[in-house]
Amino acid sequence: MSNDAHAREGTRICEDEVVLCVDGGQTGTRTQLRCGGVPVAEGSYPGVVNDRPQIPQLAAFVLDALRTVDRPCPTISVGSSGLADDADPDELLSLVHAAGVRHVLLAHDSTTGYLCAVGDQPGVVVAAGTGVVTLAVGTDAVARVDGWGYLIGDAGSGYWIGRAALDAVMRAHDGRGRPTALSGFVSQDFPDLEKAYLELQADDHKVSRIASYARTVAGLAATDEIARSISEDAASELASSALAGLHRVGQDERPDPAVGMLGQVFHNAVLRARFEGLVRERFAGARIVDASGNGLAGCFAMTRLDPGSALRQRVHETRA
Repeated sequence: MSNDAHAREGTRICEDEVVLCVDGGQTGTRTQLRCGGVPVAEGSYPGVVNDRPQIPQLAAFVLDALRTVDRPCPTISVGSSGLADDADPDELLSLVHAAGVRHVLLAHDSTTGYLCAVGDQPGVVVAAGTGVVTLAVGTDAVARVDGWGYLIGDAGSGYWIGRAALDAVMRAHDGRGRPTALSGFVSQDFPDLEKAYLELQADDHKVSRIASYARTVAGLAATDEIARSISEDAASELASSALAGLHRVGQDERPDPAVGMLGQVFHNAVLRARFEGLVRERFAGARIVDASGNGLAGCFAMTRLDPGSALRQRVHETRA
């Protein structure tokens, strides 16, 4: 039976209970089985496709992961990219109940990303991979910033950076823009640059493919002016989201907010330095955290949320 009530009450699992954690991303999905909090098995699956119903996709991953489990697994904890705010945990439970699941926790991956980055405390976390979403948490309020998908949002994400790189290459090709070392790398994938757009439009995995060029931008940012400019512009977008989130939850009055950085995009040293600089311009005492965990750790942390946590607002929970 569904339960925003359970979420408000803050049901916590037993210390020795078996939990399947599911981290659903646009590029790939990972599962991890934990027993007594200790990881004992992991799996990898394709990314979730956001223009199709998500719950059936997640259920398929759960059922496949549980086929190899030699013990009952009553609880699954899921954080997934692109999950709607009104996602129904009962729908997921109905699809996996036959495998022995009796308890479902379901949240957008901004929630699980937040937990693995700074834990259950006020602050803001920017999770930037293929897409990007920022979550800010106050004493009572929670605010999501961006995460609106590659068509109308995800500013500063891997896709955003990759698209900017391709745009710069085509501008250089046309004579509309300055030369860039990015052209040589893109030309290896598309010897005929003028047909690149046709191939990308026809690719079912175009979003992750375009996002992959964010790594090329990161590798060239220290030596190529265009790659550096793209990196710094992305950092400005990400910092803007972080500061907006802190303002919305009333954390912009304190001098030392926790600011978490999570995801592959922050492996770009130029971007990271610019992001930190912009945050410290506003909050000199900001506690900037480079998350050492991952979404799976955040999924498990979701099962341990304090009953009074503001993040409970973002968790959909149900029990059979």
